[in-house]
Amino acid sequence: MEHHIKKKYSNGTLTITWEPEKCIHSAICRKGLPDVFKPAEKPWIQLGDVNSEVIVEQVKKCPSGALGYYYNE
Repeated sequence: MEHHIKKKYSNGTLTITWEPEKCIHSAICRKGLPDVFKPAEKPWIQLGDVNSEVIVEQVKKCPSGALGYYYNE
């Protein structure tokens, strides 16, 4: 049986998804938006007060497709 993990992190308006098995640890997310992507902390994705559009633009740069997003209804 395949275990497909998809973790979710939300600020109420936006939800970021992370699929650890797809992650190639390029660190593009951390380098581009260190106020949100903090691999040394738990949880490692902290949306906080960062503008949702800024976060989405950074997520779109993920080369592996491990990061995704959707807007909450």
